[in-house]
Amino acid sequence: MDDELLELQRQFEFAQQAKSSIRLSDRNVVELVQKLQELHIIDFELLHTVSGKEYITPDQLRHEILAEISKLGRVSVIDLADTTGVDLYHVEKQAQRIVSDDPGLMLIQGEIISQSYWDSVAEEVNDRLQECSQIALAELAAQLHVSSEMVASVLEPRLGTVVKGRLEGGQLYTPAYVARVTAMVRGAARGITVPTNLSVLWSSLQQLLQEMDGASGVAVEGSFFQSLFNGLVKEGEIFGSLRAGVHWTPNVFASAQKESIDSFFSQNSFISYEVLHKLRIPQPIQFLQSRYPEGMPLVTTFVHPSMIEMLDAATEDALERSSWIDSLSILPMSFGSQDASKLLSLCPSIQQGLKSDKAKIFGESYVFSNGFIKDVYDRLEKEMETFNVSGASGTVVSDDLRETKAGHDASRLSESIENVSDSSSNKQAMEKGSKKKKGKGAGNMITGPAENELDNQDRAPTKSKKNQRKGKNISSEQVAESKAAAKLVKIKEENLNIPSEDWVMKKIATLVPDFEEQGLDDPQTILRPLANYLRPMLINSWKERRKALFSENAERMKQLLDSLQKKFDESFLNMQLYEKALDLFEDDQSTSVILHRHLLRTTATTIVDMLLQNLDVHNKLKNGDEVAEPQISESISLNLGERTSIAKTLPGSLSNKALAVVEALEGKRVETFMTALRDIAEESGLLLKKLDKKLERTLLHAYQKDLVSQVSAEMDPVSLLAKVVSLIYVQVHHKALQAPGRAIAVAVSRLKDKLDDSAHKILTDYQTATVTLLALISAASGDGEDCTSDRILSKRELLENQMTALKGLVLGTSKS
Repeated sequence: MDDELLELQRQFEFAQQAKSSIRLSDRNVVELVQKLQELHIIDFELLHTVSGKEYITPDQLRHEILAEISKLGRVSVIDLADTTGVDLYHVEKQAQRIVSDDPGLMLIQGEIISQSYWDSVAEEVNDRLQECSQIALAELAAQLHVSSEMVASVLEPRLGTVVKGRLEGGQLYTPAYVARVTAMVRGAARGITVPTNLSVLWSSLQQLLQEMDGASGVAVEGSFFQSLFNGLVKEGEIFGSLRAGVHWTPNVFASAQKESIDSFFSQNSFISYEVLHKLRIPQPIQFLQSRYPEGMPLVTTFVHPSMIEMLDAATEDALERSSWIDSLSILPMSFGSQDASKLLSLCPSIQQGLKSDKAKIFGESYVFSNGFIKDVYDRLEKEMETFNVSGASGTVVSDDLRETKAGHDASRLSESIENVSDSSSNKQAMEKGSKKKKGKGAGNMITGPAENELDNQDRAPTKSKKNQRKGKNISSEQVAESKAAAKLVKIKEENLNIPSEDWVMKKIATLVPDFEEQGLDDPQTILRPLANYLRPMLINSWKERRKALFSENAERMKQLLDSLQKKFDESFLNMQLYEKALDLFEDDQSTSVILHRHLLRTTATTIVDMLLQNLDVHNKLKNGDEVAEPQISESISLNLGERTSIAKTLPGSLSNKALAVVEALEGKRVETFMTALRDIAEESGLLLKKLDKKLERTLLHAYQKDLVSQVSAEMDPVSLLAKVVSLIYVQVHHKALQAPGRAIAVAVSRLKDKLDDSAHKILTDYQTATVTLLALISAASGDGEDCTSDRILSKRELLENQMTALKGLVLGTSKS
C-alpha cells in the first residue's frame, strides 16, 4: 500500500514538472471555470481575489482567517482583507461565522479578539499591578483602545487567578494596597466617638492618601472606602449603627448618650427635646416614649408623672385658698406656656375644678379660683358705679373735668352714632307727616335714638363674630370689610362710654397689686385674658344700670323737649319778624351790614344759646348721665368757645349742624343764620313755625303794645330814642326794627317822607341832642373838666324837656 502511494506521488510530481505544450490565457481559464460551474462539475462557491487573478473557496478563507487569529490573538477585519486579498465584504461575513461558531472569540469594533489574547493582557496587567499597587481601568482602556466596561468585564473573571488584585470603583488594587487602606478605614472608624457623616471621613482619607502617594498616586473613590467600611462592620471589627448608608453612630456615643439622658431624667423628672436634639437624636418623642413608657410627652418637654403630682398639689392648694397660681413659677425654667397648659390639663384637681366651675385657666399657665375671680369682679363692679370714661382714652374723670372735656369726647362719639341718628331722622320725617302735637311729637322724635343706641350695643358684637366666621370662606375684599366692621364696632363701644379693655386691665392691676409685684403687669401675660373674661360681665352690669338711667331720664327728656319747643317757637317767630325789617335798608349796604350784625348779636345769639344748652342737657340725659337741673335759664349767655365746645359734644350730624349755626352766628347775613337754624332744628326734631300774615299782625300788635309801655315808662332820655324810632317804624312801615345806636341816624333820616315836618323836626332835634350829649359824656371821661360837666347837665335838661314832646309824638299816634 505504501509502495503504491509513493508511486502516485512520483507520478504527480512528474506531471507537475512536465512542461505543457498547450498554454491557456487568463480569459480562457475564466471561461473554463464558468463552463465547469454551468455543468455543475464545480458545485461549490468560488470567491475572486481583489487582483482578479485567483480564486479562493470560503473554507480556505476561513482557514486563513483562523490562522491569523491563532498567530496574533487580536486582528482587525480590515487587516485580514489586505492579508487574504479578498474583498472586505466576504472577510466580514466569514469573520462573523467564525465568531458565532467559536465562543472563545469576540468581534468588537471591527476586531476579532481571542481569549488567549485577553489572557496575555491579564498577565501583563497583573505584572504592572504588582509594580504600581493600583491601576485605573480608564488608563488600561485607553492603552487597549477599548471601553472601560470591556476591560472590567474581561478582568473580573480573572481576578484572583491571573490577576492578583481587587477591582473597586474603576480601580485595580493589589491585596497589599487593599489591606493598607482597610487598616486606615478601620483606624479612622474606631477613632470616631460622635455621630459622623462618612462622606466627610472619606474625603479626609482621600486627602491623606494623596499626600502619601504623591503625584503618582491615583485618587481613591469614596465607594471603595464605603465598601471596605461595610465589610468591617459585617465582620464585627467596628461597632455602631449605620443610617441612610452614610450616617454613622458609634456604639460608644450611643451608650454615653443613653447614660446622659437616663441621668438627667432620673434627677429632674423631665427632659427637653432640645437636649435630645443636641445629642443627635432626630426623633426625641419616639425615643423617649420607647425608653420611658410611663412618661408624658408635652410640647417641648417630656415629663415623669411625679411632675404632674407636684403641680396638682400646688394648684389644689391655690383653689382651696380661693387664690390664684402661675404654674410656670412652679415648673422649671425650660417649660413654656404650652407645656404648662398641657400639664395642667392632666392635673386631677384642674379637671375637677373646670367641670365644677371652681377654676379657670387664663393665658395657658395661670389658674384662678372662682372665689378669687368673683372677688375681683365685685370690686370692679363697685368701681363701675362711679364709672365715667372720657371718650376712647379709657381714663376715669370727675364730673367737673368731664364737662370741660365733653367737646373732645363727643366729637368722636358723633361718628359712631351717625347711623342711629340717620334712622332717627327718618322716624322724625314720618312723625312730622302725621302732624302730631309739637310737644309730644318732638319728644318722641329725639328720645327714640337713645333706646336704639342701647339696642345696637347688644347686637353689635354678635354681628362682628358672624362676620369673622364668614370671613374664612369669602374673598379678600369681604375679609377686609369684615375687619373694618369689627373695628367700627369696637370704636362705637368705646365712644358710647362702654368700659374699654385697657380700663379694665388698669383697674385689675390696681386692685390686685400681686400681679405687678410678681412682674405680671405685662398686658399680654395675665391682665388681658382676665380682663377679656370679666369685661363682658361688667358690660352687662353697666348696661343694666344704663337702662335704669334711661328709664329715669325718659320723662325728664320729654319735659325738656316740650319746654324747648315752646321757647323755640316764640324766639323763631320773633326772629322772622325782625328779619323782615331788614328789607327796608337793603339799598344801603353799610347800614344793612350793621343791622344784620346787630340782629345776630342780640336775638340770634339768645336763640342759639338757649338751643345749645337745652340740646346739651338732652344729650346728657340720653347718654344716661345724671343732670341735676335739666331746665336751662335763658339769662345764661355763652361765649364763642363755649358754644363750639357744646356743639362738638352733640352726636353725629347734629354736631355738624350745631357747628354750622355757631359759625353763621359770627357771620354778616341773617339769611345764612336762618338757614343754619332751620337745619339744626330739623335735625333735632323741633317743629318750625312759619310766620304767616295773621301771626305777623298779632306779633306786631303785641310788639307795638310792649314798645308803647316801654316808652311811657322810660325816664332815660338816651335810651328813649331807640325805642321811639322802633315804635315809629311799627306805626309807619309795620316792621319790627331792631336798630343799634350806630344806625339810629340813618333810620331817622329815612322817616322824613313818612312824617310831617314838625314831627320829623322834633325827632331830628332830639336825635341831634342825644348825639351831642353822648359826645360830651365821652369827652368828659377823658379830661374831667368842670365846664364839660356843666354842659352835660345842661344838655340832659334840654333832652328831658324834649322827652315830653317826643313821647307825645309817638304815644298820640299810637292812641289814634
